[in-house]
Amino acid sequence: MAPAKNINFGILCIEYQAIDVAGPMDILFNASHQVISQYAQIGVVPQGIVEKASPITFHHVGETLDPVPLTGNMKIVPSTTCDTCPELDYLLIGGPRPTDQLSPTFTKFVQEHVAAGRGLFTTCTGAMAIGNTGVLDGKNATVNHELLELGKTMYPKVHWTKAKQWVVDGNIWTSGGACAGMDMIAHWVEQTFGKEVAGVAYRMLDFEARDVDGKRTLRAEN
Repeated sequence: MAPAKNINFGILCIEYQAIDVAGPMDILFNASHQVISQYAQIGVVPQGIVEKASPITFHHVGETLDPVPLTGNMKIVPSTTCDTCPELDYLLIGGPRPTDQLSPTFTKFVQEHVAAGRGLFTTCTGAMAIGNTGVLDGKNATVNHELLELGKTMYPKVHWTKAKQWVVDGNIWTSGGACAGMDMIAHWVEQTFGKEVAGVAYRMLDFEARDVDGKRTLRAEN
């Protein structure tokens, strides 16, 4: 059986905390058709799981193709720009410094993505980074819970909450700190591809997801 439609997953190349993107991205990568089919070929997972996964292509979107500094003296080299990026199904925004705001170019890119009804994920302070775009105005959202009060001060039109580890409002998903962002993406993987596919990703990363209330869930098994 042919794999499902390819999913174009974008990552905005701002100066984010590395784990805010690397953690969620590796969960997605290990749940992708490309990777699970490789595991099936070497007998690590049953062949029947392969057809349940979708190919995922990652696009690292910059204003230019120049490297962007991250935490820990790391750098990310964009693979595309806002002008050349293919149509994305989802966009992930990691957390930069709490008071950072998106540039006009990135602001327009995010606004158009959300207006088209496509999915947007933010981790940690990523929700504050998009505060100036207006896409969260009037919506329920969360952010790193230690910075919730700052978020309320900076962007009072957003309905900030720390009642849950992540919040879904329409096509926008926002999470608390970095590890809550991994839990959020793990939940999306389970919801989208099922527990069998998610279980492969979890085991390959030796990862155990928490639920939206922060409680550990049983590791998904095949």
